[in-house]
Amino acid sequence: MNRLRIVSYNVHACIGRDGAFAPERTAEVLAHLDADFVALQEVEDRSYRGMPVSAFLAAELGMHAYRGPTLGRNDADYGNLLLAKLAADDVRMHDLSVTRREPRGAIETLHTVGKARVSLTVTHLGLSGAERRRQLTQLLEHLDHLDAELRVLAGDLNEWRPISTVHRQLVHRFGPPPPVRTFPSSRPLLALDRIYVAPREAVKDLRAERSAAARIASDHLPIVCDVQIPA
Repeated sequence: MNRLRIVSYNVHACIGRDGAFAPERTAEVLAHLDADFVALQEVEDRSYRGMPVSAFLAAELGMHAYRGPTLGRNDADYGNLLLAKLAADDVRMHDLSVTRREPRGAIETLHTVGKARVSLTVTHLGLSGAERRRQLTQLLEHLDHLDAELRVLAGDLNEWRPISTVHRQLVHRFGPPPPVRTFPSSRPLLALDRIYVAPREAVKDLRAERSAAARIASDHLPIVCDVQIPA
């Protein structure tokens, strides 16, 4: 395996633009993309077909699930989820919460792909600029010390301004990825969802999934990144 596909997707609790709670529809969108790693945000882990949503998605896609709940909502955990075809060698959770704001966090995993080490970090940053800057400072303390040939940061960064402090710092470490508009899914205007990869030249393709199913399944579109594993 010398190529990987990484997807980041804010699934809006698996509630589509039609108001229907439909995890099977989310699974169908993801199955079509056939990713090796899937970074999900706004996963509400309520019961569905006798199991939590995270377990259902993992079973439908044949992937390992690494949960990163950040709060309890409607009697169910809510937060981030990483799905991976390859089991992780190491898993860490980072608390990025800011006082008096919605709790936030990140999932960090390390995988061995052939002879390469691949690190994945999944997050969903806050709604205010000051909050995002504080969260990124915390996150970079971990990212800067990751020992891997390929490093990936994926998630809903809630930041659409290309000259923001958040993006400037990430570009300094990962290089400039092209902005891909993902929100709102009906007519995407904002590039809220991002996948940053180091080394930057490993990225071979970066796009939004604009299928009819993706446009209805959530208020965000999935973002898809194909990467070449460094030799």
